[in-house]
Amino acid sequence: MANISEKLNEEYNIQVKEELESGYIYLAMSAWFAERTLNNLAAWFNKQAEEEFEHAMKFVNYILDTGGKVEYAELKKPKGDFNNILEILEAAYEHEKHITGRIHHLYEVANDLKEYSAFPMLNWFLDEQIEEEEQTAALIDKYKGYANDFNFDHHIKREE
Repeated sequence: MANISEKLNEEYNIQVKEELESGYIYLAMSAWFAERTLNNLAAWFNKQAEEEFEHAMKFVNYILDTGGKVEYAELKKPKGDFNNILEILEAAYEHEKHITGRIHHLYEVANDLKEYSAFPMLNWFLDEQIEEEEQTAALIDKYKGYANDFNFDHHIKREE
C-alpha cells in the first residue's frame, strides 16, 4: 500500500480523536441510563461506545499500515447531565450526523490528494454512517410512541 500523505495522516489523526470522543460521549450517555436503571438503553449505548473505539482503531491501523504516524490528542470531557431520554437520543443523532460530515470530508481530502487506496475503508465508513444515523433516528421515532421511560427501556434490544 502506498504511503499516506502528511495531510491525510493529519486528518486521520483528527478522526481517531473524533471516534474516541464518540465512544466517550456514548459511555457518558450509557452511565446516565444506568444511574436511572434504564438498563437496556445503558447496554445499547455501551455497545455503541465499543463500536466507536473499534472505528478509532480502524483509522489507527490504516495510519500504521501506510507508514504514517499516530498522534493521540486530548479528549474533551463529554456532557453527562441530561434532562431526559429524548435529549440524549437527539444528541446521539446529531453527533452521528457530525461524524458523517467528517467522513465526507475525509473522502474529499483523499480524493483531492489522489489517495485512492483510502477509498475502500472510507466507503465502509460511509455505509456504516448510514446505519448509525438510521439506528439513532429509529430510536427517536420509537421513543415518541411510548407512554413512559421504563416501558420504552423494556422494549429496547440492540440488534447486532
